[in-house]
Amino acid sequence: MSTAVLLFGAAGLVAALAVAVGLWARAARREWSPLIGTHAHNDYRQRRPLRDALRYGYVSVEADVWAVDGELLVGHDAHDLVPGRTLGSLYLEPLAERVATLGKVHAGLDVPFQLVVELKTDGAESYPLLDAELRKHAELLTRYEDGRIVPGAISVVISGSSPRELLASQPLRYAACDASFGELGDQHPAHLLPLISEKLGWRFSWRGRGPMPAEEREKLHRLVAQAHAEGRRVRFWGVPSSPRRVRRAVWRELHDAGVDYLDADRLGSLNSFLRRQARRRPPSG
Repeated sequence: MSTAVLLFGAAGLVAALAVAVGLWARAARREWSPLIGTHAHNDYRQRRPLRDALRYGYVSVEADVWAVDGELLVGHDAHDLVPGRTLGSLYLEPLAERVATLGKVHAGLDVPFQLVVELKTDGAESYPLLDAELRKHAELLTRYEDGRIVPGAISVVISGSSPRELLASQPLRYAACDASFGELGDQHPAHLLPLISEKLGWRFSWRGRGPMPAEEREKLHRLVAQAHAEGRRVRFWGVPSSPRRVRRAVWRELHDAGVDYLDADRLGSLNSFLRRQARRRPPSG
């Protein structure tokens, strides 16, 4: 074989590799359209907090915060905390920049993007700091004014040590709280507690192996329907992350029951699952 042929073959291989690398890089930068039902659980643990969730089209993210020296630092445990890694720098400021560019968090998203803030320190200490931080970005946020809900580009829901009575006493606020299924039917209005959020294992023994028991499936559908009838959305956390077939079996049952947000730690996996479900959905009409 001549040197020219060898050189030509090598050049072709290099060109093919360059195209493949280019396609991979383009796919890595691709931003998916918004995907209703997606929640990035403990999003701050992703390689690129918020940015990866937005790239995959997520419409809800979760950040755990601790009140430390007048700041809200982001992390799951106290030993995770790093100065400068705040709710503002990781979430509120990037979201504000995005809304300034697009007019909303996702082009084509017709409902507010959800930011779940779990207060890991005492709510009476943490909430005034959060309230002050949210008011810096008031133009972006859903506001609750004398019992009215005025949607914004972003809705903030407080989880964890939420001081509900303090929020309820405010004539104007920029956050609501989550609740449990045990609070369905009580006196708290949906504008104060718009999200039911519970660990899956608190209500169900099924963990995705084998068929879901009929009585548990009936209970799941009943709870979701009751929450929706009260104007509340539903999210379960503590979904098994592996193996894949178990994770998908749980997502499928929750999705079929009308659960509003499916939790994921592996962002691409839920993205693929929901888009596959959408393709399988029969056409309407």
